[in-house]
Amino acid sequence: MEATANAVDHMSMWSLISNASLVVQLVMLTLVAASVVSWIMIFQRSTMLRAAKKSLEVFEERFWSGIDLSKLYRQAGSNPDPDCGVEQIFRAGFKEFSRLRQQPGVDPDAVMDGVARAMRVAISREEEKLEQSLPFLATVGSTSPYIGLFGTVWGIMNSFRGLAQVQQATLATVAPGIAEALIATAIGLFAAIPAVIAYNRFSAQGDRLIGRYYTFADEFQAILHRKVHTSED
Repeated sequence: MEATANAVDHMSMWSLISNASLVVQLVMLTLVAASVVSWIMIFQRSTMLRAAKKSLEVFEERFWSGIDLSKLYRQAGSNPDPDCGVEQIFRAGFKEFSRLRQQPGVDPDAVMDGVARAMRVAISREEEKLEQSLPFLATVGSTSPYIGLFGTVWGIMNSFRGLAQVQQATLATVAPGIAEALIATAIGLFAAIPAVIAYNRFSAQGDRLIGRYYTFADEFQAILHRKVHTSED
């Protein structure tokens, strides 16, 4: 009974990790660190995307409520929402529109071209915000299994080298070395799977938000187009 208990204790998770070779332990530590950082980024991205979606809906409701655009621009400027990408697009477009309209002799088409450029720049900035952390998650998701596999291969190599020094190889002799090596692969998968799921989810959510930004920019540009040509007439 005591021998069985010692064997079980020797095969426990912490015992296997502590008895692993230095290279395998470094692989495990690297994977755990990557997993922790990716989970931090996942929570941060989730919070940011929820805030961006909510603020977009709130701003669009205000925009389509019939409020005067100049008044909405002043309100957005006095109390800007950094999480609201569509607000930044609106402010960039309306600011350029007002600036060009104040210049005498500017062609209406030139005004609209300037507005379109300003809003494209603003959308590009919002795209950069939405794509933050995604390269890291993609890297963790694609490389962690291979890093874990490297640790497994290295651990099995050490295990077989140890067997060469034993006259009679038994399952009890082989099992601990192989088990501690396989832990590296398990940790690699543990780090990779959430990162891949989060990457795909955040990419899809970001694409939907960007699509709504472009839709808003087109609708806003149509409103300004009617406004500039009506005033010219």
